[in-house]
Amino acid sequence: MTACLLAIVILAACSTQAAQPVPLKSGVEFASADVRSLQQDDFANPGMLWVTRGAKLWLEPAGSDGKACGTCHGDANRSMKGVASRYPRIDSVSTGLINLEGRIQQCRERRQHAPLMAYESDELLALTAYVASQSRGIPVNVEIDGFHRAHFERGRAMYYQRVGQMNLACTNCHDANWSKKLGAETVSQGHGNAYPIYRLEWQAAGSLQRRFRSCLSGVRAEMFPYGAAEYLDLELYLAWRGQGLAIETPGVRR
Repeated sequence: MTACLLAIVILAACSTQAAQPVPLKSGVEFASADVRSLQQDDFANPGMLWVTRGAKLWLEPAGSDGKACGTCHGDANRSMKGVASRYPRIDSVSTGLINLEGRIQQCRERRQHAPLMAYESDELLALTAYVASQSRGIPVNVEIDGFHRAHFERGRAMYYQRVGQMNLACTNCHDANWSKKLGAETVSQGHGNAYPIYRLEWQAAGSLQRRFRSCLSGVRAEMFPYGAAEYLDLELYLAWRGQGLAIETPGVRR
């Protein structure tokens, strides 16, 4: 193979791995009619219980300074509108890449002088769901250049890396087989625009990282701890991959 032809093949492979699914579809489009109905009705959506709790936490003083989130940020309907659509992002070069949960934790630690919330705790899920819900209908729009680039590339590599005893990668389900049946469920494109979601299987709300861990468990691969850099990188890649989809938090899934 000539050097020129080899370069074309490499470029084609890279562009394929960087492509968004066509057509771009949110996970709710692959859900059953009853699940779609639950998500669309705020009075029936069980994830709204976490949003409501988050609204209360937003106004509750925390930490030694007695500040609430609303003390600095005011009305979340205005101040948090569009925020979730930009995460994960580099908060600062020293802090590195953080997701929305990480930003909330950073505020608690630095501004409120309050103890960190446990990852996947109802409190952190509630505040995250509440903040994210202020961006419903706003398209995902993350940065992948500059300091974000290395994180994006590592997330992309992880998405295409085969892992576990079943030797599968994210792409094998969410690119090669989306819209096909896996048992009783339809395989989605694997987007994160509705997280935190309420999953009927969990009977609770959960983060995107909880879903990552479920997938890794499903292919019998080693799971990273919550908040791991690998998960954050993958979150950024998935956010770019679903760029243009509207935020739907709180989503509902089977």
